[in-house]
Parts: sequence; structure tokens; C-alpha cells
Amino acid sequence: MKFKYIITITVALFSNFINAQDPIFTQAFLMPETMNPGYTGFLETTSAGIIHRTQWPDLNFRVDTNYGYFSTWLEDANSGVGVNFLSHREDFTGYNYMQANANYAYRVALSDYWYFRPGIEVGYGSKSYGFQNLILRDQINIANETINPESIDPMKLNNRLHFFDMSAGLLFYNDNIWFGTSLKHLTKPNISMAQEGNIPLDMFFTVNAGYEFELAEYVDVTFFPYETRMTLTANFMKQGEYNRLDLGTSLLFNKFFVGATTAINPMEKAYDSHTVTSVNLFGGLQYENFKIGYSYDISTSKLKNTGGVYELSLVYQFDVEARKCFGCPNYLVK
Repeated sequence: MKFKYIITITVALFSNFINAQDPIFTQAFLMPETMNPGYTGFLETTSAGIIHRTQWPDLNFRVDTNYGYFSTWLEDANSGVGVNFLSHREDFTGYNYMQANANYAYRVALSDYWYFRPGIEVGYGSKSYGFQNLILRDQINIANETINPESIDPMKLNNRLHFFDMSAGLLFYNDNIWFGTSLKHLTKPNISMAQEGNIPLDMFFTVNAGYEFELAEYVDVTFFPYETRMTLTANFMKQGEYNRLDLGTSLLFNKFFVGATTAINPMEKAYDSHTVTSVNLFGGLQYENFKIGYSYDISTSKLKNTGGVYELSLVYQFDVEARKCFGCPNYLVK
């Protein structure tokens, strides 16, 4: 029993650090606004989408994340505008995070082939913890080994916080190549649950790039339709002491797509940490205005019987004629 008390107290004291990481989506290529506000309105049409992610459903540490967006293109203003919403919940701690954002990106022509898009995102977030499910230290009476059901701990009384947030990004691209960088949480909002505490949320840094091309340009496509397209992607992320590099590839043929990404830990913090943390498989269908995707992450760690990590996604593009490829952010036909 005493060990249980230690665990619950530890979770209460350090949950701010545990939950300081932003959620990362395997299918971020479908909704690149999750990585960089410079992608806002990138399809130069109106689109909307939702994605659901579940991690470790067979454990008490289940995590559910939902993201939805709507964006459109203003041709007269040469700008993309949009809104998005993120919710994130952990079963074990009762931790819940929600944030709503407004995005804006402006297109600049650098040449006949290259474009530049600076983007900005502003939002309002809320975090709460299920302290009613935890045993705090003022509830423990060591002398008679009893638990008081009531607590006056300030952390329990102040179990929800609100904050203003801001992010910015840059994006360079042409018909087939794109690369960009973004920095989230520029305001470094205070996420401490204690009234007098000050725990700034670490900024989230990303660098992402991709190349999309017709496979027949490089290899014999005897076993694939001639119009088969391949996409190569890379996405480096760093937040505080945590870092991750995703390298991926996908094929689109006959309205179907399949692919895989490898999640790598490039800057290992421990001698026994894994260089490759997971192999993530995905596939789906592109039908008329819709894109439907599914992904499953195969962990390479020693953690077993977790139920894995999977995502379901749905995107609706209002102007299908603007669509050129699947894996890249749907470049316009020039």
C-alpha cells in the first residue's frame, strides 16, 4: 500500500513535466498544419479534416488525441487562413489538454518556380488534471495508516489552468519539393498547477522536408501503374530534452496509398536507449473529395502488450481539381 501512495504522490508532483510534450501524429503529412502554420491554406482551396490517435489502449496508460482543422485560400489577399482544435487525454492521471488556434500564412513568389510562406498561429489553451483520482500527501496519515478522502492541497484546488500561446513557421516549396521550419510555444506559457509555481512550456522546434515525384522517372514500373507517385519525407522534432526524427516514404497508385515511417531517437539520453523507437505503417484511400487514412505504430521497445498506437484520419477537399498528389501537401497543377 505504501508503494501505491508513493506512486500517486510522484505522479501529482511531476505530472507537469510528464505532460510537457506536444502530441505527434504519424499521419502529419495529411494535415501538415500540425507541424507548421506555414502550411495553412496550402492546398489553395478549402479543406477540412479530423484525426484520432490512440496510444496503448490495453494499458492503464491509454492516451487519446484528437485534432481537427478547417482552412481556406483567399486569392485576392494571397493568403491562407484557418482554425484548428486539439484535445489530448490520459486515462491514468486524468490529464486533459485542449487548445484552439487561428492560423494565417502569406504566399510570396521568389521566382517562377519557388515560393515562400511565412505563417503564424495564435491560440488559447487549457490544461486540467484528475486530482480526484490521486492521493495527495495531506490525505495520508502515516501514524494510523489511513487515507483522508478530503484534501486542501493547493494543487487539487487549482486543478485547471488557462494560457495564451503563439507559434510561427517558414515554408519554402516548388512543384515537387518542400522544406520548412517552425517554433511552437513562443510565449513559453506557464503550465504549473501550483498557484505560485512557474514551469514554462518548452518550445517545440521542427524541421520538415519532402520530395514527391513520379516513380517512372527513376525506375521500371512494371509492377505498378505508370502514374504511380512516390513521396520521401523527413521531420525532425525537438522539445526540451526530447527529440525525434521521422523518415518516411509512401506510394500512391490507383487511388490507394501505402507507406511507412521510421521514428528515430537521434540524440540518445541513455546508454541503453533505442535508436529506432518505432516503425509506423500507414495506408488508405483517396476517393473523389475524400482522403481516408489508417496507421499503426510498431514499437521496438521492450514494452509489451500495450495494444500499440493507431490513428484514423479523414480529410475533405472541396476542390478536387486542385489535387495533384497524396503524400505531399497537394500542390497545384501549374
